[in-house]
Amino acid sequence: MNPRISRLLFSCAVLGWSGVLLYFYGSGRIEHYLAPDFRIYTLVGGLGLAVLGGFNLLTAGQSSACGHSHDEDGHSSHETTEDMHPITVVLMMLIPVVFAVAWTKDEYSSAALARKGLYDSPSGLNASFFGANLAALTLSEIEATHLKTPDGFLEFGLMELFLSSRDPEIKNLLDGLKVETVGRWAEEKVYNPKGSRKRLYRMFINCCAADSKAIPIVVEFGKAPPELPENCWVKVAGTIRFLLEDGAMQPVLVAERAAATESPDEEDLMRNP
Repeated sequence: MNPRISRLLFSCAVLGWSGVLLYFYGSGRIEHYLAPDFRIYTLVGGLGLAVLGGFNLLTAGQSSACGHSHDEDGHSSHETTEDMHPITVVLMMLIPVVFAVAWTKDEYSSAALARKGLYDSPSGLNASFFGANLAALTLSEIEATHLKTPDGFLEFGLMELFLSSRDPEIKNLLDGLKVETVGRWAEEKVYNPKGSRKRLYRMFINCCAADSKAIPIVVEFGKAPPELPENCWVKVAGTIRFLLEDGAMQPVLVAERAAATESPDEEDLMRNP
């Protein structure tokens, strides 16, 4: 293929990748994949690719080495190569990313959530992954650090309730407390003999979606749970209990009310919330 056309094709491929990165950053979709302090690298990378692709595009017509080897008498000999055709390379660069951008739903599937700990108990996880992000909780701090709803429920983060079962002192402190929390709605598939349970979860992202973890608690209704869309944001209020199930201590929120709500300002829990 003509070298100039090859350069044009490769320049367009680089600009295509630049456009994807800048689109994700500018549209806000990047919030589903990266923690805040990593998102700037997407912008910088997109701009860098734009400069590189634009420069190559503008200089594609400039002359370059002929691509031959010459002997001492000035005669040239063509070197054969096994490289793929430039159009094939460009299509391999662009088609996967275009389909990924067009088809991704910016959310986790049920199978992905299960792999990321949706049905794990708190005792089965490494607390050091989360410990540095949580403030110490004492009896004297509860009223001062947690707002109270008009009907008397203390507002708790889902992570506090999730990890409280790992600390005997905090567990005893919270057991029987009336609390309200917010999370995403999911089926309970571990222990639900009466069909009266759901899971409430949020995702914790350390740097990117690849290392994310699900932070779940069990919600017990004592009857058929309300019909709410899967993965929608729900505000639940009730009494927090800690039950030993299958050899693991599990925080269970005995619900008094549950209703769909708007997503939090920061949809996922981040490394620096």
